[in-house]
Amino acid sequence: MSRRELYLEALGIDLWRARAPAPAATLQPPAPTPAIAAVAARRALQPASMPEPRPRREPATAEQWQALRNEVSACQRCELCRGRTQTVFGVGDHAAELMVIGEAPGADEDRQGEPFVGRAGQLLNSMLRAMGNPRQTVYIANVLKCRPPNNRDPRPEEVAQCRPYLLRQVELLHPRLILAVGRIAAQNLLETEVPIGRLRGRVHGFAGTPLIVTYHPAYLLRSPGEKRKAWMDLKFARQELTRLRS
Repeated sequence: MSRRELYLEALGIDLWRARAPAPAATLQPPAPTPAIAAVAARRALQPASMPEPRPRREPATAEQWQALRNEVSACQRCELCRGRTQTVFGVGDHAAELMVIGEAPGADEDRQGEPFVGRAGQLLNSMLRAMGNPRQTVYIANVLKCRPPNNRDPRPEEVAQCRPYLLRQVELLHPRLILAVGRIAAQNLLETEVPIGRLRGRVHGFAGTPLIVTYHPAYLLRSPGEKRKAWMDLKFARQELTRLRS
């Protein structure tokens, strides 16, 4: 089994293998599936000019990261500080070229102090491996650093209070590309109410950094039929990373 097939199997995507080819005279060009046609249409609407690759710079110092972590851990800007076990600052390689941003910590993240743990975290790990960027090589953070009660959606005022911390993380990391996972993260980062289906398949921008949108792993666990669309997003992100390195 090839490496790609192993990754698709880890994502829970069924593997389809072609049968013996039909005689040449009967072969017809395959019609695009509705999902592929929709992505192609969205990409055709993108501006002709894509974000220019940014030169990499020296990583921020450990002292700079620790100072920001200390500031976040002492934060009392909104009421979420009252119910947290601990803040969930972020985790990963401080020289990563890919930054993954989710919406907010859940119960497992609140207990462990690390984003994307539990079943959703395991699926995210498989997704990152599938695109060739395993978890230890990326940096993962959330829009919010504290867990909302009962895992409710973040409120606008909470997002506004946490936004400076996230902007500072992006500034320190200076990634080539951001992968926004989930509707709530994407809409808050892009400050839009456009549905996630219309945000996929395009290169957006956040804090001067190219950004691509995909589904949240928790959603994919509930809707496994959407994993193929997520795989398309990951391939798109991988292609964009390759372009940005050039």
